[in-house]
Amino acid sequence: MQIHPMWNDFPSLKEDLPKVIQLIDQHIKIRDTKIRSTLKEVVHAGGKLLRPAYSLLCHEIGPEKNKEKAIAIAAALETLHMATLIHDDVIDDAATRRGQATLQKLHDNKFAIYAGDYLFSMSFTILSKYSNSLSHLEYNSRSMEKILIGELNQLHSRFQSPNSVKSYLSRISGKTAQLFAVSCYTGAVESKATRRQARNAWNMGHYIGMAFQIIDDILDYQGDKETIGKPVMADVQQGVYTLPLIYAMQGSRPLLEPILAKDRPFNDDDLAIISKAIAEQNGIEKASKLAELYINKALKELSKLPDGDYKETLYDLTNQMLKRTT
Repeated sequence: MQIHPMWNDFPSLKEDLPKVIQLIDQHIKIRDTKIRSTLKEVVHAGGKLLRPAYSLLCHEIGPEKNKEKAIAIAAALETLHMATLIHDDVIDDAATRRGQATLQKLHDNKFAIYAGDYLFSMSFTILSKYSNSLSHLEYNSRSMEKILIGELNQLHSRFQSPNSVKSYLSRISGKTAQLFAVSCYTGAVESKATRRQARNAWNMGHYIGMAFQIIDDILDYQGDKETIGKPVMADVQQGVYTLPLIYAMQGSRPLLEPILAKDRPFNDDDLAIISKAIAEQNGIEKASKLAELYINKALKELSKLPDGDYKETLYDLTNQMLKRTT
């Protein structure tokens, strides 16, 4: 089973992450062979598996190390992530994801929505089998609720003129950072880590998630379709105005507001003006500095965790976040 080549540098994760995907695959139990095959294609689509990786690593924090449980919890979290991506693609009417056609492009929105719902329910099924306690299952349920609220907030804010850095950070805190935080926290809790250690893991995951989304938003302006799997400035075209543009608005609002108020889609001249304003206002550089700040906060939380081989892996993996190009 092939996984992303980035894991060649992390042998233990390279061994365990395919087992995560295999477990998700085994839980897809639908009689209709076509639907089952389609969902399995989604599972094997080749994501980076960062969230399950962080969960697996944080399962090394506490004294109780159960590999079967760790893989199952990681599988539940990745299943949840896959579900949110499917729903994201429906909202964005995205034609591709990771360079491949999305479910609603291949089928239709109804099929994609139900497929995402099925994966949501499957994540709870896996969690219920392996979670230590009902209270922890309830905690994960509340966390999932926050993730969905973050998705709804992003949907509600589409095509609205960017207001502030603060509102953007609040949005991505629920949309992206919450799942990273839950992944780290759940891994720690299920290993019987102390309450303080679990809190450190949560904070670390939150800061990592914040940095991850900021960098992802930077790549929307800097990358290309071949490397990031979607057209450049796709978020802008979908009315999702992210941090580089928010920084540009601070100094170029009279120039940008009339463009953002126009009927969609934006033409090439509009996109060129937006791109130029971001460059002139150093939007990319300012966003990169904020991402680096969050990475440093994550590493500070990491430094408080017990020593072990996992800790060095967490350090290396988290540092790589600032260097990613896809």
